[in-house]
Amino acid sequence: MSNAKVCMGLACIALPAAVILGIAAASRADPVNGSPAEIMAVGLDGKFAYEDGKRIALEPGHDTVLFYELKNPAKPKKIGEIALENSIVGPPTNIAITPDQHLALIANSMHSEPGEGGKWKAVPADEVFVVDLTARPVTRIATLKVGRQPSGVAINKAGTLALVANRDSKSISVLSINGNQVSVTDTIDMTDSVGAVAITPDGRHAVATKTLVHKVSLLAISAEGKVTIERDLWAGLFPWNVEITPDGAVALVNNNGNAGQSDGNADTVSVVDLQANPPRVIEHVSVGDAPEGISIRPQGDFAALALLAGSYDSPNAAWYKRDAGKVQLLRINGKKISALQSVDVGSFPEGIAFSKDGHFVYAGNFASNTVSILSMSDDGTLKDTGATIALPGSPASLRIGSR
Repeated sequence: MSNAKVCMGLACIALPAAVILGIAAASRADPVNGSPAEIMAVGLDGKFAYEDGKRIALEPGHDTVLFYELKNPAKPKKIGEIALENSIVGPPTNIAITPDQHLALIANSMHSEPGEGGKWKAVPADEVFVVDLTARPVTRIATLKVGRQPSGVAINKAGTLALVANRDSKSISVLSINGNQVSVTDTIDMTDSVGAVAITPDGRHAVATKTLVHKVSLLAISAEGKVTIERDLWAGLFPWNVEITPDGAVALVNNNGNAGQSDGNADTVSVVDLQANPPRVIEHVSVGDAPEGISIRPQGDFAALALLAGSYDSPNAAWYKRDAGKVQLLRINGKKISALQSVDVGSFPEGIAFSKDGHFVYAGNFASNTVSILSMSDDGTLKDTGATIALPGSPASLRIGSR
């Protein structure tokens, strides 16, 4: 590795590039614990819109991924953006960031191609982009070929393995991560379409959603990174997204209820006891209409759901049509999950995430072109701060790390 020249005043010295990178990482360290400040990634999709409740394809070339540093979680600071295809089609979890905040993996599930009558049509893509978050500007360093329509992405806590759920291929791609080198090592045939995936904190198991057959699949991960299917469990109607508590005790599964759209009816979150022998669904918690994104507070005591709640995607004449989406709060008390308050946010919220300190919740509002910033108290009070991040397009996904 070559040396770099560093100047202070009139004096200049040559330092190895590795030292320079270390200094750069330290400069963005969290002042509380010295670790790198977390990065939030927001994927903008400019190739889809909705007209009277129906999704239509638009011309390609307008997708962007934005990156924000959360050293001050009340005021996210934009540190970069890159033009990359990504899509609202699928759970809003097509982005994952390594625990050391070094790399982002961004799955692109759909392309827009010319169709009949001058219109555009959506077709499955098969790409995962690797982005170096330490570079300035933030830079794509590789493009991987995976299965068709890659959607949910999860990275293990060690930052060495990632799983990509491929909806159209009905498979899961296994990725190895070694520094900046990311490669596809295996493909698991899942039999049914899979949309989202989450890895347990110990890295030994994973849970994937099988939306169209109303199931979740339990996976085993060996120490060598070999992934095998253990068994399937029945979830609720159209399981869409999944998160696992920090202690690995339970998985929470968002059941969308209407194949990705609002219908005015209450939907559910399935609670999977991962410590039971065998693991099983132990409860279905009633929540609002059409849960999309889900995030569990790093402290493990609450979860937040993004609810479409009849906003934007609903037919104009629908009785449940409303302007605002919602964020629904859940309390986690061991394996007992209960619904608490909900707070209105922007229209058509998709991705959602807690800050590392657990005191803020970010919700990306696809139809409002904003990220809502909510405050969260330790006693379980969720409030709208009134602050938003204005975006140049529609946020289809939002992740902080793999959360």
